[in-house]
Amino acid sequence: MSRTMEWAARAEHLRGIPRKLVIAAVGGFAKTVSSFLNTADVHNGDTLLRLVRSRPHRVPLITVSNHMSTLDDPVMWGFKGFPIFDTNLARWVLAAEDICFRNALYSYIFRVGKCIPITRGGGIYQEHMNEALERLNDGEWLHTFPEGKVYQEDAPIRQLKWGTASLIVRAPITPIVLPIVHHGFHEVLLKFLGDARELHVW
Repeated sequence: MSRTMEWAARAEHLRGIPRKLVIAAVGGFAKTVSSFLNTADVHNGDTLLRLVRSRPHRVPLITVSNHMSTLDDPVMWGFKGFPIFDTNLARWVLAAEDICFRNALYSYIFRVGKCIPITRGGGIYQEHMNEALERLNDGEWLHTFPEGKVYQEDAPIRQLKWGTASLIVRAPITPIVLPIVHHGFHEVLLKFLGDARELHVW
């Protein structure tokens, strides 16, 4: 299903209107959950903001983080001061095909929202990894969850999959790599009105 939706991921699709609508809706949800319904403590967020807004021309950015819930992205970008409504600055993200692209409606929404489908266990040379490389070649920002699945235990990051490393090595222009660690997002999913969360950027 996702293969037929590559056109929806293009910036010029319907003059970019669907992307603006999806980014606005998702951004509004993330901002509400992260900044109004919960308390977020962000450490070193200025580094992320600087790299998202003003890194060297055509130099790609890869952010990597732990994965505690299906709401990690986009809620982790809803903290105060982050340009979450800017479609040009919004991240591309690798998303599990079996979850985010289960039918035509999901596929369209996630594609418009700058998500790239990845088959977990499909290897580092699967079709859409090349699409991720194209985005890096364009100097875009790509976010990945290199653990490969959701882990809700409050424990250190587990063994990382090879996919993100392969993108770093294969990218035509060496990307800037920024690790992010967050805590408490699983409580947001479980209770929706969760306890305080923390987001650390290095």
